[in-house]
Amino acid sequence: MLLKGQSVKMKQLIIDKCGQDAYDFFNQYVNTESDATLIVSTTNSFNILNSNTKFNSLINLTKVNNVRRINKFFEEVNSKLQPGDYFIVAFQTIQARHESKKINKIPVLKHLYFFFEFVFLRMFPKIWGLKKVYFLITRGRNRLLSKAEVLGRLVSCGFKIVDVNAFKGISYAVVQKEKLPDFNMSPSYGMVFAMNRIGKNGKAIKVYKFRTMHPYAEYLQDYVLQLNGYAHSGKPKNDFRLTPWGKWMRKYWIDELPQIINLLKGDLKLVGVRPISQRYFNDIPKDLQDLRSKFKPGCVPPYVALNRNGDVQSVLIAEREYLKEKVNSPFTTDTKFFFKAIFNILVKGKRSA
Repeated sequence: MLLKGQSVKMKQLIIDKCGQDAYDFFNQYVNTESDATLIVSTTNSFNILNSNTKFNSLINLTKVNNVRRINKFFEEVNSKLQPGDYFIVAFQTIQARHESKKINKIPVLKHLYFFFEFVFLRMFPKIWGLKKVYFLITRGRNRLLSKAEVLGRLVSCGFKIVDVNAFKGISYAVVQKEKLPDFNMSPSYGMVFAMNRIGKNGKAIKVYKFRTMHPYAEYLQDYVLQLNGYAHSGKPKNDFRLTPWGKWMRKYWIDELPQIINLLKGDLKLVGVRPISQRYFNDIPKDLQDLRSKFKPGCVPPYVALNRNGDVQSVLIAEREYLKEKVNSPFTTDTKFFFKAIFNILVKGKRSA
């Protein structure tokens, strides 16, 4: 539904639908009273693509949870905006949806309800044969979406995240067009996920892990680091991209079991420095970059073998010690570090950072 140009005062319409706080939030970035701001409430991009109004900012008051082809919608919005133009998106997170349900107050039953809801609304659309059943019943409405997935989709479609806030259980993302979309035709939703990492000689490799993050989370690494920086573990601090079960899987290295595929392919070896992202690689000292590039990354990291803490500095110091020893004793270092790691895990209870 196209709202701009109707006789109803735009300010009151937004306040009635979204609330005063949301209205004030929008106006921090766009002028909702300006003719250059297109305000719609739609699940279809038809009104946007065929609008005769010249606009440099767009607000959609309808939740993207009700949009059937979300990326296609974002891509078409991107095509109507110029770099730097604003787009404001409404969505409801999985957590907010749970909190809005009365059954959330009933112990035991709430867990059963939300489990079956997750299976139907999250898994059915991804399973061949059940997808049609899902869309027949729901018509693509009220999809379960995490904050990470919505923001990740926006970044994949060429937008830069400016601000995110929530009012009355609905979240609003303010983004700016930065570039053309990636047109990702094969996003990863499966349990096994391939991550882009730096291998020997700086070669880009795919490292396999069980999924511990929401879909499209890979597009948000820079955003999360800019927002919160690194934690003591050397991983992004307050990382909202993690699923509820992700932390547990990481603690016991369960998420890393698919790296057996990398061992068989020869991308990784059993013991070695951690395979890291290009962003993390760029942040470490130059001398360590050069040392790292001489060897394949490994599944069992030095800080575990040396029983060090998982903070950034401890990990880097452990890697330096390992790499210098590896240069001097290339054939015995990995064996020694492997058995030290096994001892620390089984006897001393060492866990992942």
